Amino acid sequence: MISAYVLILTEVGKAARVAEEAAQIEGVEAAEDVTGPYDVIVRAHADDVDALGKMVVAKIQAIEGIDRTLTCPVVHL
Repeated sequence: MISAYVLILTEVGKAARVAEEAAQIEGVEAAEDVTGPYDVIVRAHADDVDALGKMVVAKIQAIEGIDRTLTCPVVHL
């Protein structure tokens, strides 16, 4: 199991809707509007890195209003 934070930059005025839609995706634990350089932060989990990548590309990035994403896998040092 792998967890990651997905930082999302949205079009102006789209953050709330993007967070609501992202929260409905299977594997997404939380999706919240934030302030700062990104507009939404998603906490997600998947079975492996490939499944995580597929979730981000096929499901999260498919949400209308997203300009860019940055996926940050969680590591345990």
